[in-house]
Amino acid sequence: MSLMPIIEKLKTAPRSGNQPLLVELSKSEFIRIYPKSIHQFERAYLFIARRGERKYLFVSLTKDSHPALARFEGEELETYPSLKCCPLNYQNAMMLRELFAFTRPVLIGLENSFGLGDRLGLANPAHLRAIADTLLRAILAQQSIRELERTERTADEVMDAATWAVFQEGYGQGFGADADHLKTTEHVDRMMQAGFTFFTFDPSAYVVNEAAQLPNEELSNRLNSLPWNILADSPEGMRSRYEGKAFRVANDFEIHPTADEIRRALVKYGAVIAHAVTLYRHLENKYRSRPYEVELSVDETDSPTTPFEHFLVANELKRLGVKLVSLAPRFVGDFEKGIDFKGDLALFQKEYVKHVKIAEALGPYKISIHSGSDKFSVYQAIGALNPAAAGRVHVKTAGTSYLEALRTIAAREPELFGEILDFARSRYETDKASYHVSARLDLVPPAQNCTLERFLRLFDDDDARQVLHVTFGSVLTCKDSAGKPVFKERILRALEQHEEAHYEYLQRHFRRHIEPFLQ
Repeated sequence: MSLMPIIEKLKTAPRSGNQPLLVELSKSEFIRIYPKSIHQFERAYLFIARRGERKYLFVSLTKDSHPALARFEGEELETYPSLKCCPLNYQNAMMLRELFAFTRPVLIGLENSFGLGDRLGLANPAHLRAIADTLLRAILAQQSIRELERTERTADEVMDAATWAVFQEGYGQGFGADADHLKTTEHVDRMMQAGFTFFTFDPSAYVVNEAAQLPNEELSNRLNSLPWNILADSPEGMRSRYEGKAFRVANDFEIHPTADEIRRALVKYGAVIAHAVTLYRHLENKYRSRPYEVELSVDETDSPTTPFEHFLVANELKRLGVKLVSLAPRFVGDFEKGIDFKGDLALFQKEYVKHVKIAEALGPYKISIHSGSDKFSVYQAIGALNPAAAGRVHVKTAGTSYLEALRTIAAREPELFGEILDFARSRYETDKASYHVSARLDLVPPAQNCTLERFLRLFDDDDARQVLHVTFGSVLTCKDSAGKPVFKERILRALEQHEEAHYEYLQRHFRRHIEPFLQ
């Protein structure tokens, strides 16, 4: 039985979006095909469809099918023998990446980009729908080691979710894969083995936050004890490059560091530079033949990164041969999780422009905005700048997609959401320890005090958003006495059942993130 007439009909049928279309294979067998997922390999067609409530990859077979198609794991349908039904598993994702280049991550380089973290593995199709008609590049497989541990996912699972999403949506523009917040060479190895291409170094453990307040004697001791062998220099040599110098970053911007500023910046960030060099050398020496690009994150510090501190870090890394694709400073103001920016927007914009000029002078590289979820006023401030002043930008989001998943559940399965809300309230005081948040638990109502309308209003409330945001790991890994997940499977099942509603919430939310950059 040939599948060709069905495929050709689906490919040419008028449609909006990529909602699955019902196809009758026999009187007893129906599937719902995602039209944009139809891809041809030689004489065979491959596509994603729902069979019952689950998604599968389907592979059409002929007598002269390419031998590679036999390597897809699955079973031929009894009612349609020329069609193989394959689970969305690791082996089959690997096969897709082998046969279809667009399902493999690529280097994004200096193009403006959005990191679209997907902690549940179901949001990426909607992310692609939100970004597909723009010039922004998508970084889909974005997960930190901390997030992997808190969600009990593997790097391979994150990569596979991105592969299935681009295949389902027919997204051929190329996507990046961000191994986020890497702190050790073991972290680098783990993510490289899974095929990640974008490596975000997190040297926050090496920042000396108290450098600005240290007395002179201790400051000198700290300076002398920096890893000067890795820095390939000495305290005297480093100071001599900066003391009494004026650095013309742009026609209208010069940096004149004082001797005290230089010493304190070196103590604050010297070990950071050395650790970044160590991780970079590991990539360079062990994976020279593999594609990779590197971001440095210095945003998780107590005080903002001053223009000179940014200049020092970037200049020293450049001297040591470290090539950056992006750098995340600690900006002025507060970038708390899950809510909009708190602070002086005019000052943020002024400082942001300085960071852009440093990035252009010492790179070029992109300025990366971490904790970028829901920073709508920041996006507007950047979007209001002329293109040269706005520079090259990368925005990193993750938790906000989880919140949109919970919004979907609140709207469609409020009883389940009520359980999640109460559990999140019970975990907040513990889970907030490793996050920059300020929510007050007493301002977040328990489920018994909420109507459906009140549930939905919680997603516009800063306190509730942060309570729900930082407890994601506890929610997703909570197990009962028998070791069975309490929430995770129910959450995934609900989102699969209400897929289009979930996608609509995500699309609408991410267009708010993206549109200021399209002006």
